[in-house]
Amino acid sequence: MLAIAVCDDEPITCADMARDIRGILEEMGMCHTISQFYSGEELLRAGQRFDIIFLDIIMRGLDGMEAARVVRQKAVDSVLIFISSSRGYVFEAYDVEAFQYLVKPVERKKLKRVLQKAVQKAGRRPQEFIVVSRERKSRKLFLDDIYYFEIRGRVLEAHGLEGNFEYYGQIGVLEERLQGKGFFRCHKSYLVNLKYVDAYNRREAILGNGERIIISRRRYEAFCEEVLRYMRGHGGIL
Repeated sequence: MLAIAVCDDEPITCADMARDIRGILEEMGMCHTISQFYSGEELLRAGQRFDIIFLDIIMRGLDGMEAARVVRQKAVDSVLIFISSSRGYVFEAYDVEAFQYLVKPVERKKLKRVLQKAVQKAGRRPQEFIVVSRERKSRKLFLDDIYYFEIRGRVLEAHGLEGNFEYYGQIGVLEERLQGKGFFRCHKSYLVNLKYVDAYNRREAILGNGERIIISRRRYEAFCEEVLRYMRGHGGIL
């Protein structure tokens, strides 16, 4: 079941968009639910995870861009599609990894093309994971949900969307296991997921959830190269 949200502070516009989306999904034979919201605050209060979110930018109260930043921290794999009467926010949209930016009024043909691609993207979420053990119990850690790994002595701690999880391990061994998976060892004690890096300087990487991870001096240049490589491979504009 595909869960979709439409958020626009103009009730008629919101209802019209939801109607068009519903019609297209029915043509595609997709099982779905569509929820309508009339403000960014209302969307966030719902506390529900949506596969695809259509979000107006210029709204009263919490605007769409700010709402998107909060959504992105909690649901990193939701497909965000902005709808706006202005083209002036198109570059800001990339800051929250927006999938598409549509300018009102949206032609149905254009909406259908974008929605078809969004459905495909929503269905291709990476589900890679590693299995770790603690106290004779095994647990899956989905890589997409991990902000970073931290080593303290012999204890590895995974910091992620679902909280933290500690287990015994070696960060060097983990680094090898995660080669090519979007992680980089920016410090002897930290292995960071590059998808959550919002900004960085010579001393630290700043994650989307506000945490700051130390970057060692000797790893800084390599870190910059990996971040740029990751952005190129995931739709970043350079």
